[in-house]
Amino acid sequence: MVEMVRYCPDCGADQLFERHHPVAGECPDAPDGCCFEWFCAECGTAFLVGFPVIGIDVAPVREPGRRAA
Repeated sequence: MVEMVRYCPDCGADQLFERHHPVAGECPDAPDGCCFEWFCAECGTAFLVGFPVIGIDVAPVREPGRRAA
């Protein structure tokens, strides 16, 4: 089983985290089957770790009542 120790914000301490799909190639959510979902073994808090970040262009936010420059 794949495990790691990370800080769990719900437990307030370092805890053991385990992969949701521990067998390589078994995760249906990842193109290569390598699961990004990790769960605290103590309380179940979930993290996504190691997933690729895709750049997204976001329009600048304006304050209400102000015109765009």
